[in-house]
Amino acid sequence: MALANKKSILPATEERRRFQRVKVHLLGRYMLPDRREFPCQIINMSPGGLALLAPGIGNVGDRVIAYLDHIGRVEGKITRIIDNGFAMTIAATARKRDKLAAQLTWLANRDILNLPEDRRHDRIIPRNPIAVLTLEDGSKMTCRIIDMSLSGAAIAAETRPPLRSLVMLGRVQARAVRNLEDGFAIEFVHQQMAETLEENVTAR
Repeated sequence: MALANKKSILPATEERRRFQRVKVHLLGRYMLPDRREFPCQIINMSPGGLALLAPGIGNVGDRVIAYLDHIGRVEGKITRIIDNGFAMTIAATARKRDKLAAQLTWLANRDILNLPEDRRHDRIIPRNPIAVLTLEDGSKMTCRIIDMSLSGAAIAAETRPPLRSLVMLGRVQARAVRNLEDGFAIEFVHQQMAETLEENVTAR
C-alpha cells in the first residue's frame, strides 16, 4: 500500500522539478518588490529555479531580482519559504536556460578540475564620479571613481588605504585589493545590483 502511494506521488514531483538541481555555494544580492536589498547564499540551483539563504524574506508570489557570482542577473518569483530563506523560479528563455545549464555544469566541475574563477564584470564610468570613502579607522575622504563594475571599482585618490583593509564606498562595503598608478582598486564584499550600484556608491 505504501509503495503504491509512493508511486502515485512521483509524477507530480517530477513535473514540479523539470530541471535537476545542483548543489552550489554562490554568493550574491537580491532585491524584493519594495526595493530592499539583501546579501544571499545560493544552496542549490537549476536552470528553472533556485533555493537561497537570506536575511530578508518576502512573500510567496513576490518578484525577485538577483545578481549572483559567476551567474549574473536572474529574476523570478518566490514559490515557497524555507528555513532562513526561500525558493524561487527563474524566468528565462530557452536560450538563457541552456546558458544557465552550461554555467551550472562548469560550477559543479570547477572544484574537481581546479578551474580558475572568473569574476569579471563589465566596467562602467558613473555619471557622478565623486564619492566619499570611509576608511577602516572611521576617517572619511573625497575620492573620484575611475570606473566600476558589479564587483569592484578603481579609485583615484591622494591617500591609499592599506591593502586588505575594509573601506566603505558610499554605502557599499569593500576591501582594498591593489594599488594603481593614481590610486587603488577595491573589491566589493558583496556583488552589487546594476539597478542601485551608482546610487549606493555615490551616497553621502
